[in-house]
Amino acid sequence: MIPVISIVGKSKAGKTTLIEGLVAELKQRGYRVATLKHSPQGFELDLRGKDSWRYVQSGSDAVVISSPQKLAMIRPQDHDATIEELLAFLGPDFDIVLAEGFRKGSGLKIEVHRKAVGEGLLLSPKELLAIVSDEPVEADVPQFSPQDISGVASFIEEKLISKWPAEETVLLVNGSRLALNRFTREIIANTLMGMVSALKGVGKIKSLHVFVRRKG
Repeated sequence: MIPVISIVGKSKAGKTTLIEGLVAELKQRGYRVATLKHSPQGFELDLRGKDSWRYVQSGSDAVVISSPQKLAMIRPQDHDATIEELLAFLGPDFDIVLAEGFRKGSGLKIEVHRKAVGEGLLLSPKELLAIVSDEPVEADVPQFSPQDISGVASFIEEKLISKWPAEETVLLVNGSRLALNRFTREIIANTLMGMVSALKGVGKIKSLHVFVRRKG
């Protein structure tokens, strides 16, 4: 699974601005960066009257829009997807994912605090990896100024990206990640890699996705 850090904070605290700066800084350092945004109130991507909107209205269970420049998928949801479910859509081709929101999840989080939007943090310090604030905060975690994008990027690089395993085996069942011990991970990885490597026309394998769905 790709390393993920959630950027949380109160409305208008500066979450999006921080993520924008981190994306640019981490890209400059040579990393492949993806972003996720949690919108509890919903959002509209398929504009009324457009073909994609008409397909959704007709009852299509998923609509994919493709062009030479970009790709988008619209799929109705009956629940608030977890980060793990969303990462399954992204695939493995990224070094880091910056998520805006998802404060209720159990993943690593950095909170953005701004004096003008009210006193106190959104989360307790024990839930946070670091704080980005325009004023000192009483918390025993690393703190950065909103202008110190380079410092925050270096912190994420040191604490997360550099320590992430070069090889990983992940098993998702019905959208939930299963905990695997080292022996099980190696058995699954070696078995699948061996089988696929033996197929005609397969070159060097950098990543392997297997999707199985059964009815009933």
